[in-house]
Amino acid sequence: MLSVNVHNLKLKNPVLTASGTFGYGEEFADFVDLERLGGFIVKGTTGSHREGNPYPRMAETPAGMLNAVGLQNGGVEKFCNEVYHRIKHLDTNIIVNVSGSSIEEYCDVASQIDALEKIPAIELNISCPNVKKGGMGFGTNPEMAAQVVREVRKVYHKTLIVKLTPNVTSVVDIAKAVEDAGADSVSLINTMLGMAVDVERRRPYLSTITGGLSGPAVKPVAVRMVWQVAHAVKIPVIGLGGICSAADALEFLMVGAKAIEVGTANFIDPAVTMKIIDGMEEFCNSHGVKDINEIIGIV
Repeated sequence: MLSVNVHNLKLKNPVLTASGTFGYGEEFADFVDLERLGGFIVKGTTGSHREGNPYPRMAETPAGMLNAVGLQNGGVEKFCNEVYHRIKHLDTNIIVNVSGSSIEEYCDVASQIDALEKIPAIELNISCPNVKKGGMGFGTNPEMAAQVVREVRKVYHKTLIVKLTPNVTSVVDIAKAVEDAGADSVSLINTMLGMAVDVERRRPYLSTITGGLSGPAVKPVAVRMVWQVAHAVKIPVIGLGGICSAADALEFLMVGAKAIEVGTANFIDPAVTMKIIDGMEEFCNSHGVKDINEIIGIV
């Protein structure tokens, strides 16, 4: 009833977890049945160990949160040599979010992940700043986005999902560029650039001043962008941004997403993904939907 395909990925249901909000899956094992998920996306993985940005790097906002964690992770070698062996037995799709500050770093990480038998896909985070271009995000320019995807495609041979930033004039242009460059799927939206000020201390809440806004506040923007992209590309679209319930998830499916990712809501309710799967099943049963694919793109 709930199974869907995203390129070569066969998902038990459309529910994935968003990178950076679910650790390596292990952290949530006491709260959810990991093997019941369509899959989970591990935290952003870079070429080498990263400590991330200085504290404070998270702040609550009305209907959301700001984060500037800065891709804190142990690096790709630690993932391959340690983490992978702890989670590879799980009967679900384990997807690695790949990040970098140069095309060479993206390719290095992707090629190492490519060798891992139980990792069927990567999600390429092209919101990262290109240090060789003065810090401009790869994903904010169609040519740069296409270039990094094209190069990664040469060394990565499984399902390649590209995560799109909303901080652009036309997300459709970026989506088309990465599709033409060899992406098998796109996921959107990544966080929106935001800022919050502590008026008592008269300074920004975040050490980095600005950070990524996520949570329910961004959902209408995310739904709109997913709808636009789903009508513009032929590859599968994965929707995310503020999903907290089955109704939220169904919105994304109805505007054309083949699957969804749950992010910030995991911090609020660690078991939310199970409730979303249950809610999807209830919706299908009560509305006579025998196959969730019947409602994908119905709007």
